[in-house]
Amino acid sequence: MTLPLEGIRVVDWTIWQLGPVSTALLADLGAEVIKIEDRVTGDPGRGIFAMSGMDMSDVPNAYFEANNRNKKSITLDLKKPEGLEVAHKLVVESDVFVQNMRKGVAERIGLGYDALREINPRLIYATGSGYGVEGPDSGEPSFDMLGQARSGVMLAVGEPDMPPLGIAGGPADQLGATMLAYAVLCAIIARERFGIGQKVDASHLGSMAWFQGLSLSNKLMMGRAHPRSFRKQAGNPLWNHYCCKDGRWLALAMLQADRYWSDFCAAIERPELDSDPRFADIRVRGQNAQACVEILDQVFATKDRDEWMKILKAGGDFIYTIVNSVDDLPDDPQMIENDYIVDFDHPRYGAIQMVGYPVRLHETPATVRTPAPEFGQHTEEVLTELLGYSWEEVGELRSKEVT
Repeated sequence: MTLPLEGIRVVDWTIWQLGPVSTALLADLGAEVIKIEDRVTGDPGRGIFAMSGMDMSDVPNAYFEANNRNKKSITLDLKKPEGLEVAHKLVVESDVFVQNMRKGVAERIGLGYDALREINPRLIYATGSGYGVEGPDSGEPSFDMLGQARSGVMLAVGEPDMPPLGIAGGPADQLGATMLAYAVLCAIIARERFGIGQKVDASHLGSMAWFQGLSLSNKLMMGRAHPRSFRKQAGNPLWNHYCCKDGRWLALAMLQADRYWSDFCAAIERPELDSDPRFADIRVRGQNAQACVEILDQVFATKDRDEWMKILKAGGDFIYTIVNSVDDLPDDPQMIENDYIVDFDHPRYGAIQMVGYPVRLHETPATVRTPAPEFGQHTEEVLTELLGYSWEEVGELRSKEVT
């Protein structure tokens, strides 16, 4: 099976989540991704659960496995001249270099863009950061939570009287990684067309601002971002979510509500609502939203969600779905049928499931082929087979604690 990035080699000098996820996306597409890890500490993501005192000996480290599948790992002490020399030789043989260290670190070590461009003019040099590579805070460290905080997301989710709310699972890291991988793909196309390498970068702040693009555009062009709103005061009661008798929720998303109102009232067996002057059209319904939502809350609380799903399916061409938790996703048939979750035979843990690739290329699909590498698993392979080191030279690098 052909993969779209076969023949592309990526040097991955990243840690934690934003950087590693970006290179995992490239690896899923077939790029050969060689991860450089510090010879002593490695990627701190390897020990993220141990930091919390959790024993992970019997289950996969989901954080590291998800962020580093399909990659190779080599260990290097980049502070030693011999280690930097290995890294430079690797860059010469590669197409892309990705890093997410604090501003200035790569330059001090000898892995900045200017230094690497000298040895590989066609190199694509990708940087992931918290707040962008320019500006007064460009050198500040960042993690996912700070990306959510700085971008406005924490004050966009929830209701108006709630404090700032974070979203679990690292969304700023995931989206920042996706945008960084997108930038690399754009640069690969540009190089194929125009023969040029270049710098690209993506950040928590820029990515999460884009995530809120419509709301931010409203602020920029109309003077006001989308405000937080109370569920019980939803201006369009058919654009809202409701709790059913069994405690599970469903969501309605009928933006053009007047197209659906009559059929909806009939389906929920409240035809009198269709002739109620308080709910005559979307404008009047919005003025009486609290009363309308209160009625719909009472209605949906009379039946279990599965029953309501059948009623809505039979009652009209409505736009609605279930409200899932992350715990529900592995059993959602849409997740399974579209390979958003895939089965994987792990050499250590056996049959497990992993998050699939989020888009489908039907002729050249992305795949999960190998687990996250063991620490330094491919050091000797890369040194001897790719870079041409002899076994004597490899032994010397080991004795000098370079690898």
